[in-house]
Amino acid sequence: MTMSDKTKAAHSGGLTDNLRTIGYALLIALVIRAVFFQPFSIPSGSMLSTLLIGDYLFVSKYAYGYSRHSIPFSPPIFSGRILANDPERGDVAVFKLPTDGRTDYIKRIVGLPGDTVQMQDGELVLNGQPVARERVEDFVEEDRFGNIRRVARYRETLPNGKSYMTLDDVRGGVGDNTGVFTVPAGHYFMMGDNRDNSQDSRVPGAVGFVPFENLVGRAEFIFYSTDGSARFWEVWRWPAVTRWGRIGQGVH
Repeated sequence: MTMSDKTKAAHSGGLTDNLRTIGYALLIALVIRAVFFQPFSIPSGSMLSTLLIGDYLFVSKYAYGYSRHSIPFSPPIFSGRILANDPERGDVAVFKLPTDGRTDYIKRIVGLPGDTVQMQDGELVLNGQPVARERVEDFVEEDRFGNIRRVARYRETLPNGKSYMTLDDVRGGVGDNTGVFTVPAGHYFMMGDNRDNSQDSRVPGAVGFVPFENLVGRAEFIFYSTDGSARFWEVWRWPAVTRWGRIGQGVH
């Protein structure tokens, strides 16, 4: 074999090794995404002030076990859940919209199977008992032009002790007073923390009760956050638009 042949063989072997390494890395990434953690971004303000538009977070796929919706494109290869774990009241969860089985939503679980859920004058009522609600400091929102908006904020504490913030943007809003919902077996009642700006289980034709099978996973922590004022290709602006203080925050 000539020196030229040896050089070509070495290059060929190096390319094969590199492709194999890339293939292994992609396979590991796919397994992690399918079995352990999946990244999601927040496109709307329905979970303010817990989650902001531009937050990127990891969702644990194993928290509730696995359903067909744990797999990309939700193939109908089995029904129910494998290694199922019951969600806890107050969890922030990603789920597939029941009306189409494809669209990802993220809301807070407030009603468990068998619960009754109602809104009365902006207050959450579970099983006939008002949930503890305390007025706290306003949520202050500033847009990219410097305009400031203040929204009334409350600390809500569920019967199991889970505590979180909610917003009340409009007194007497359309979702502030509802009938009594009785959560069916195997389903959950989901609500956004931004109560006047959330399409959730209070709207039966749009979301309604969410089957256990539709839960994708539990939101765990924020791994990146941006105010959205920089385009993707404006790399030099990323440090300035990154919300550094939100990186690493748990989702509660």
